Amino acid sequence: MLTRDFLLKADCKTAFGAIEESLLWTCEQRAASLAATLACRPNHSPVWIFGYGSLMWNPIFESDEIAEGTLEGWHRAFCLRLTAGRGTATQPGRMLALKEGGETTGLAYRLPEEKLHEELELLWKREMVTGCYLPTWCDLKLADGRTVTAMAFVMDPRHALYEADSCPKTIAPLIAQASGPLGTNAQYLYSLEQELKKRGLYDDCLTDLVQRVRELQECHNNMVG
Repeated sequence: MLTRDFLLKADCKTAFGAIEESLLWTCEQRAASLAATLACRPNHSPVWIFGYGSLMWNPIFESDEIAEGTLEGWHRAFCLRLTAGRGTATQPGRMLALKEGGETTGLAYRLPEEKLHEELELLWKREMVTGCYLPTWCDLKLADGRTVTAMAFVMDPRHALYEADSCPKTIAPLIAQASGPLGTNAQYLYSLEQELKKRGLYDDCLTDLVQRVRELQECHNNMVG
């Protein structure tokens, strides 16, 4: 599993697997992206991060508060071609992102102001290795009725790794087979399913996909066995 210590020491060129040179962002590009995002911070209100994938079960960064929240106008989609981490260029998987439309329920983390830059630098190193996301400030409805401004990583549809077709029939075979230095693509999917179930949350985009991936893996295991 990805740990804070691993990420602090990681060389982005090699730690996640082989990433095509033209896609890899430099430290300077990540720093510029972070600075531009913070420059758009609304009214210097507390910084909340919206987690909808692995940030839910393995956030790594420090936070002063965690709350369930619903993001209107965006839905989960495995629309990011995964060539590192839990996939390779020769056997790519699919990573989760947010696409426009619908809603997403996940976790919101309020970052400590005194450690804000340090925690966000670590988050950018994790999420923006290739600059595939657009860090976006959004209104987030928390389960206790509050509305806060949160930053969410949404898919950049102009990015070279963006895949428009994210229907289960297309992506299940990819997720069932892909793996990389951080583990298997399927384990990521199952971890998301378990985390949502544990919290009593639900996302109908996962039901068919999880079933298809499980069936493909069982079929493969039976053939091998």
